[in-house]
Amino acid sequence: MIQMHVRKHLAGVNGPLTLDCQLHIHAGELAALFGESGAGKTTLLRMLAGLSTPDEGRIEVDGTVWFDSLQKINLKPQQRRIGYVFQDQALFPHLSVRDNLAFALPKHAVAAYIDELLVMTGLINLQQRRPDTLSGGQRQRVALARALARQPAVLLLDEPLSALDSATRLTLQDEIRRIHNALGITAVMVSHDLPEVFKLADKVFVLKDGIIHREGLPSAVFAERQGDGRMHLPAEVLENHTDGITHTVTVLIGNQILRIIAGDDATALRSGDRILLQPKSFSPMLSKLH
Repeated sequence: MIQMHVRKHLAGVNGPLTLDCQLHIHAGELAALFGESGAGKTTLLRMLAGLSTPDEGRIEVDGTVWFDSLQKINLKPQQRRIGYVFQDQALFPHLSVRDNLAFALPKHAVAAYIDELLVMTGLINLQQRRPDTLSGGQRQRVALARALARQPAVLLLDEPLSALDSATRLTLQDEIRRIHNALGITAVMVSHDLPEVFKLADKVFVLKDGIIHREGLPSAVFAERQGDGRMHLPAEVLENHTDGITHTVTVLIGNQILRIIAGDDATALRSGDRILLQPKSFSPMLSKLH
């Protein structure tokens, strides 16, 4: 179980930002920190890992205090029993896959655990290869296995799949969920990918401007305004055009570009504006993509 209430002043990408967050994560849950860049997600993860120090607050994991500003407690990262999977993998390039895992293995652990991890992550046939001979997805599997080799109390995932192509990312999402279910480990993941959060997270914390705006099950947190029965789609204005008769606005929704006939109330919109698209009627036909 993670109980964390921290406060830290940051420079922020858009000016000074005060990060003030309280998180409660049950043992065995996979929690996601979701929000735009600069909201404070990675800083929260780094404070949990001991790589960044809060200005004030308290972090307690499974009954052990990792940080307490009042009691002057601040355990070093190596004392915190965490496994950290970075976005850039951070593997040792001169070591084999097996040796990368062995380097992270605690002194009290048995060497056979490496074989278990290699099988669990599908790396058993690649164990003598070096990272530079592996694909991006294979390297990320190594990074995950190495983090687990530490036998951590908490697994931290800092956007580990964002640099991968969509097919590899979907496959590794399934692998992360399978491994998490098998081990029952408490995990905290930073992600800005909404489908990924829906697929993996048991709980989501939505950060904005340094504070948690919403938290709970992903299906509940993101099902906004469902009571009126209408769709509400966040979009970005790409172009606002009129030919004197018809007024059209070109918008980006996800990775799709749509051109919409708009009313006179849209004349003030400019390229780059963030808007909420509210279709007046919506009766979709659903078909499976092959």
